[in-house]
Amino acid sequence: MRRFTPAVPAALALATALTAVPAARADDAAGPPLGIAGCTTTACHFDVPPGTYDVKVLLGGEAASSTAVGGETRRALLPETAVAAGGRVARSFTVNVRTPEGEPTGADGTPGLDLVLGGSAPALADIRVTPARHPRQIFLVGDSTVCDQPGDPYSGWGQQLPQYLRKGVSVANHADSGESTVTYLGNPQLWATVQPRIHRGDLVLIQLAHNDKTTDEATYRANLETLVAGVRARGGEPVLLTPIVRRWFNADGTLNNGTALLVNGLGVDHPAVVRSVAAAHDVPLIDLTARTKALVESLGVEGSKALYLYNEKRDNTHTSVHGATVYAGLVRDGLVALHLVPEGLVRVG
Repeated sequence: MRRFTPAVPAALALATALTAVPAARADDAAGPPLGIAGCTTTACHFDVPPGTYDVKVLLGGEAASSTAVGGETRRALLPETAVAAGGRVARSFTVNVRTPEGEPTGADGTPGLDLVLGGSAPALADIRVTPARHPRQIFLVGDSTVCDQPGDPYSGWGQQLPQYLRKGVSVANHADSGESTVTYLGNPQLWATVQPRIHRGDLVLIQLAHNDKTTDEATYRANLETLVAGVRARGGEPVLLTPIVRRWFNADGTLNNGTALLVNGLGVDHPAVVRSVAAAHDVPLIDLTARTKALVESLGVEGSKALYLYNEKRDNTHTSVHGATVYAGLVRDGLVALHLVPEGLVRVG
């Protein structure tokens, strides 16, 4: 699966929106919090080095408002929040800033932290950005169904996951389009870059299968085991995820076929191997194949089209923003069920 590049880079549009606003600047990580001076009515820019930052926003204005916050490469950081006229609501989240800011093999993006104010009637009363103290990172290792996709209409579920997390937990999405277990381990921009960044207690979610079309079972299993061992060697906690299904229906309305359930041309049943490795090595497992299969089948042939890019691209593999958001919610539910993230650090609904 290839990377999809937007016709007009999002970074260019954002830079245009910010031309009238000088970059807010922090002299060092221990400096004063960065605030509303770095914002217009639609976006904020903070000139900070790579790292992890806590963001506290005060939403609301004289009129009724409804505000969502996104950032960096189209990440959803705060779900749309309604505030009554004259009211104020405080919300906080933690965001990872890195270079490249999106896919590891993609463009560097714009330096610093960029936020976009969305929603039906956005209103930002105040904002404070400070370096996060001892945040817990959730690293994502995956392919184009997980990654921070650079342009509409594509979105990976990892791009939507941050909106389900509260201050204290951030998502470092190192998923990359087109990667298999073989290429992810072999490319120095990928696993060799991610592994040294893992700290004790960090979670590393691994979902790789869609591009292992010619990987034999022994190699696929060994590659998953290498990733698991590499996470544990750094003191992190690996979590294996079976891949999201392809929207490929049988005549009876089920997805009980190799295309939908990620069985490759060599007969390798990827979800089954992931489950087997998780059981053999006592690794927490989120069975995203089973969860997405149940959901897609329950919606049926027509209802499930909106989860994928069928209407836009006749694409039954990649998800829309809506589908990625729904699937990120399934991942959130899996993390809570496994007690990997405290409920107090998770947004519901």
